[in-house]
Amino acid sequence: MEKVKLTHMTEASGWASKIGPEALAQVLCQLPKAYDKNLIVGIETSDDAAVYKISDDIAIIQTIDFFTPIVDDPYSFGQIAAANSLSDVYAMGGQPILALNMTCFPSCMDFSILGDILKGGADKVIEAGAVIAGGHTIDDKVPKYGLSVMGKVHPDKVFKNANAKAGDILILTKPIGTGIINTAVKGEVASLEEEKNAIEVMSALNKYASEIGCKFNINSCTDITGFGLAGHAYEMACGSNKSIHIMADSVKFIDGAEKYAKMGLIPAGTYRNREHLKDDFNNKIKEEYVSDLLFDPQTSGGLLYSLPEEEGMKLLKELEDSGVDAFIAGYVTEMEDKHIYIE
Repeated sequence: MEKVKLTHMTEASGWASKIGPEALAQVLCQLPKAYDKNLIVGIETSDDAAVYKISDDIAIIQTIDFFTPIVDDPYSFGQIAAANSLSDVYAMGGQPILALNMTCFPSCMDFSILGDILKGGADKVIEAGAVIAGGHTIDDKVPKYGLSVMGKVHPDKVFKNANAKAGDILILTKPIGTGIINTAVKGEVASLEEEKNAIEVMSALNKYASEIGCKFNINSCTDITGFGLAGHAYEMACGSNKSIHIMADSVKFIDGAEKYAKMGLIPAGTYRNREHLKDDFNNKIKEEYVSDLLFDPQTSGGLLYSLPEEEGMKLLKELEDSGVDAFIAGYVTEMEDKHIYIE
């Protein structure tokens, strides 16, 4: 039997299939405003998940994420999609406790493929220390998979993406470039080693980076996904009313990402992400491929921490000592002419 190429069943893979930020903003602004005194985090700040206080000691975190295949191997797709969904809980400083599968799958395909996808997801949920308690499936031409995840956190220890302070440094816990690598894989120009490395990065849980981060005085946090490093930094800058400077020379890229960016293997989401910022960013970098990498839509990207420099250097060392491929991605200033500066 011929092996099914899952990525050939969709036009856009992983988080590159996400609706662009500008179009999404136009829809969300029409939703009615809801108020509940126990709702700690809602839709107002573009945070990664909702947080609801249920007692003085416990708040629940609720999130949902699913997307189209980012790789051809079903088990790896399940792992990556689950790691991506769980990441939203880690980005809020929480611990996942319960998950539900969300699956779209064509009834004409071999259901052993679906079984492998679900097995990959289940193994990641087990690694996270949570349980899968059910789910929902729909017959659809294009496979899609993800999780609805519930987590818990102390109400006073919630990480938010809108509290960055001037003088903070930004630490990112994974290299970027997954959108470009996956475009190269789909175009059958990436090497097996480059593909394998990207899969390892995308399927790695942010659990360990989050557990370390919770020991420090984090001012702001988000995970880097569909809007790219620049786009999610922009959300943090806007919510905090600060300017963020991305230090392009310090940013780590996945093996092969720079090479393929120079070749022009850029996913469409990159252009949507850059268009959304329009005139609210200042790019001081001459090489366009570097800008492409910073706007590249990530799938299951790392955590972006904003915290005081002295604390940040201690955090960076502990992350590195634990094997997390973290690095300083930039710094925060009082609000200048633009929200984002690439330098």
